[in-house]
Amino acid sequence: MRHGVIGPGDALPSERDIALKADVSRVTVRKAVQDLVKSGLLVQRHGSGTFVAPRRERVEQSLSRLTSFTDDMARRGMTASSVWLDKGIYPPSPDEMMVLGLSAKEMVARVSRLRIANDTPMAIERASLSVAALPDPGSVVSSLYATLEETGNRPIRAVQRISAVNLAGADARLLEVPDGSACLHIERISYLASGKVIEFTRSIYRGDAYDFVAELRLSGQDKDSAEA
Repeated sequence: MRHGVIGPGDALPSERDIALKADVSRVTVRKAVQDLVKSGLLVQRHGSGTFVAPRRERVEQSLSRLTSFTDDMARRGMTASSVWLDKGIYPPSPDEMMVLGLSAKEMVARVSRLRIANDTPMAIERASLSVAALPDPGSVVSSLYATLEETGNRPIRAVQRISAVNLAGADARLLEVPDGSACLHIERISYLASGKVIEFTRSIYRGDAYDFVAELRLSGQDKDSAEA
C-alpha cells in the first residue's frame, strides 16, 4: 500500500487468496488486516469487503499564532465547514470553575462542533466561556472569535497543552476513525489583553491528518545577534 501497488479505495483480495499467495495461514492474514484497520491504513465496509483507506492530506498548524480553524484552512486553499454538536448554558464543571474563575452559582456557556476540511472530519472542539462573555451561545453562527470580537472579548493570546490520546466511542465515530486511533488532545486557555481568562477549549484532532509545528530558538541567540 505504501509503495502504490494498490491505491486508495482499492479492494483487498480475500483472506484466502492473500494466504495462498503469501504462503501463510488465514489466521495470520486476518490478524495483519485487523492491525492495518486499527492503524487507519485499511477500512472495512460491512457486506462489501476491505479497502485501502483514502489518502489524507496532512495539515500543518503553527503553535506560535492564535488563529481560527476557518482562517487556517482558507490559507491552505481548503474549504472549512462545521457541524454544531451543542450550543447551551450549563452549570459549570469543577475544571470550568477553576479555569474561568466562576462560582458554583454562576453558569457557563458551551459551544461544541465538529470541524471539517474538504469533507474530511478533522477535529472536535468544545469551548467553554462565562455567560458574561457569551450570554447567548446560539448567536455564534460560524466563528466564535468573530462573535467575541463584536463585544470586545476576542482573546489575544493563549496557552495550549497537547497530549496524545487513543480515541474510542462517539468521538471516534464523529472523526470517522477506528476505535483506539491515536489522536491529539489539546487544552487551550485564552486570555484578553487585561490578562483575564476568556475561553477554555478542549479539542481532539485526528492524529493521521494534523501536524503542529513550532519554531524554536536557542536561548540568548537574539541577544548575541544584536551584540554582533
